Amino acid sequence: MDIKTISMHEHEDGERACMSRRQFLLAGGAVVTLAAVPGGLTFAAPLQALKADYPRTKIGSLSALKLGKPVAFAYPYPSVRNILVKLGAPAGAGVGKDGDVVAFNQQCTHMGGPLDGTYKEKHQALGPCPLHLTTFDLTRHGMVISGHGTESLPQIVLETQGDDIYAVGVLGLIWGYSANTAGRRA
Repeated sequence: MDIKTISMHEHEDGERACMSRRQFLLAGGAVVTLAAVPGGLTFAAPLQALKADYPRTKIGSLSALKLGKPVAFAYPYPSVRNILVKLGAPAGAGVGKDGDVVAFNQQCTHMGGPLDGTYKEKHQALGPCPLHLTTFDLTRHGMVISGHGTESLPQIVLETQGDDIYAVGVLGLIWGYSANTAGRRA
């Protein structure tokens, strides 16, 4: 058979080399249908965030927080720098009457650059990192807004009891620690 007479979509034996548009749409519809049925696609299970629990430690009080003014604190180890801030807008995992009090680690997840003093009240963001300009959205669990970082900032899990604010865990991996356990460095 002359090579010029073979269609781009056929092998020499007449079989199609790729899916037709109809086959593609039918296969895609089947996958979507299976994903919508409970237990249809077992590999589509929701992922759980990495959370490390630590001793409950008082880090501040709701009445002492001023809107947009971060308060620095160390947790879960003395050398780990974090901020506690009242954002003025509801935030992921926020506590307090308005769900707007959050706490985050202050080291960039890209290369550990210091984020101390980079809180932007207008945008409720932390950054940019002085190393590669990564900026994080504090209303959305510290997710990356821009820059080289690919992971959200570690969020300090908070609880309140009356006016007191307690840190009880860390959601995510703190830069420089292999597992956020026993103070071991990476």
